[in-house]
Amino acid sequence: MSPASVLVVDDSMTMRALIRHALSRDPDIRVVGEAANPYEAREKMKALDPDVVTLDVEMPNMNGIEFLEKIMTLRPTPVVMVSNLTAPGAATTLAALEIGAFDCIAKPSARENMFESLPGLVKEAARAKPGLVRRRSGHRPTRAERPDQAVSPVERSANGWPDLITIGSSTGGVEALMQVLAEFPRDCPPTLIVQHLPAAFTASFAARLDRICPASVSEAKDGDPLQRGRVYLAPGGERHMILRPGKTSITLVAEAPVSGHRPSVDMLFASVAKHFRGRSTGVILTGMGRDGAQGLLEMRQAGSQTFGQDEETSLVYGMPRVAYEIGAVEKRLPLSRVARQIFA
Repeated sequence: MSPASVLVVDDSMTMRALIRHALSRDPDIRVVGEAANPYEAREKMKALDPDVVTLDVEMPNMNGIEFLEKIMTLRPTPVVMVSNLTAPGAATTLAALEIGAFDCIAKPSARENMFESLPGLVKEAARAKPGLVRRRSGHRPTRAERPDQAVSPVERSANGWPDLITIGSSTGGVEALMQVLAEFPRDCPPTLIVQHLPAAFTASFAARLDRICPASVSEAKDGDPLQRGRVYLAPGGERHMILRPGKTSITLVAEAPVSGHRPSVDMLFASVAKHFRGRSTGVILTGMGRDGAQGLLEMRQAGSQTFGQDEETSLVYGMPRVAYEIGAVEKRLPLSRVARQIFA
């Protein structure tokens, strides 16, 4: 397999050099060009036809979001967004993920390794399915715009609902979760979600989900009670989200990363397997790596229903693939059927 070709787009010469240095150390990646602004990048994309583009969010004249929209409309290409982790930057980067960016990565501080995870992310982006790397289109109705009858067919089947729903996702999960949660009923069972995102992003993402989901979505806090009609998104950063025995509330614990992540899907699923046994449903969606596979297996062995997103609709068929291969997934589903299957 030939090396993945990359175009680096950033208005900072220093940042371009850092990205080029990080990528050039990997023999499976070839930096074919650089651009200081979207206009230059547009011409180089035509000339070089890169497999992947790394794109700064904040640039003069035309910002990264505007340029990303043009890429996804006119020349769909896997794009990795490079962002400052400020609150405004987080909101903007989430918008990029909704438009169709493959993933996002933080610009490093002086104390961090310089783009240590970027080569792996770029190689995964180069392998992404062309049909899923495209602009997401269409108006998403807000909760206020959703009429009661939009969810009543699901609500009428409430007798078979689980007591708890858990969902894990990573790369591609922002768009996947938006599609799934938009179809949730208002009175859904308490739902716990781990989506791999930087710490600065999860509050903004929870707010975005809350605007489109009939149920109430919020970033989880330690001690939050498990309530119907509530969806809890694990905060990114230093703590895992788990359930404790005998408690009906969320616990956030500062423990070492599990499966390379904190929060970890495995940590959440494993705690649910122990304390909710067969009264829960576990779902694993698109994402890199294997986080969540072992925990989902424990849930299935404890009697829970378990579902995995299928390969055709996964931007990255990593986490769902591993879960399926080890026997953790009871049923594979296209993304469009996940919500209906949970409440069937």
